[in-house]
Amino acid sequence: MMNVWTKRLGAVAIAGSLIMGGTAVSGLLNQSVPAYAADSDSTVQNTISVTGNGKISVKPDLAYLSLGVETRAATAKEAQSRNAAALQKLNTLLKDTWKIDAADIKTSQFYVQPNYTYNDKEGQKVNGYIAHHTLQVKYRQLDKIGQLLDAASNAGANNIENVTFTVENPDQYQEQVIAKAMTNAGVKANAIAKSANRQLGIVLNVVQSDNNNIPLFQQNQAYAKMSAEADSASTSVEPGEITVETTLSVQYAMK
Repeated sequence: MMNVWTKRLGAVAIAGSLIMGGTAVSGLLNQSVPAYAADSDSTVQNTISVTGNGKISVKPDLAYLSLGVETRAATAKEAQSRNAAALQKLNTLLKDTWKIDAADIKTSQFYVQPNYTYNDKEGQKVNGYIAHHTLQVKYRQLDKIGQLLDAASNAGANNIENVTFTVENPDQYQEQVIAKAMTNAGVKANAIAKSANRQLGIVLNVVQSDNNNIPLFQQNQAYAKMSAEADSASTSVEPGEITVETTLSVQYAMK
């Protein structure tokens, strides 16, 4: 009997020590959590996050021209055939006369579709077909764009949609706009720290949050109408300036 009680007491003692040990371990784990949370809260409370904007104006060095040829005929085949002939003439002008590389000329839009008319008596009916073909042309001699548009119109381009200006290598301006954005962020962060009776510390994190698109300046051309009104007038296109910009999200430490 004594041996039996001894074993039972021993088992109880071991179980008790396990329970106490578990409690002790649990206590240690519970103590570490608030200490970590306090450090995290302290870090969050001692930072300033601002957005900095950088912007510069530069002269464009590249233009995109949208030159369209539109033809109408009784049948789809005839409309497409006439359109192809007119487009071939325009292509020859661009490549041979204006020396524009084939790599800088591409089709941006093409369609052949019926032209519908409607009246109460007959309802909707097809009244011929329209063929439309638009070329997007990259051109770098910006001072000659007006002359090129005149020549394209004479060659059969009867739908000149727009002229868009941009810069061919926007990365060359990144250092300047980033420096301006960081300066802008620093001014904002210093003002916030001063208002809070604190001092600005080091930069902790920087994220460039723009979409890397360079804004474009676009000049629309109602060219066909203008030519009909004044055949002797030549087209004048002014490139102006475009804006290159970036946005930075900057986090600072605060002393």
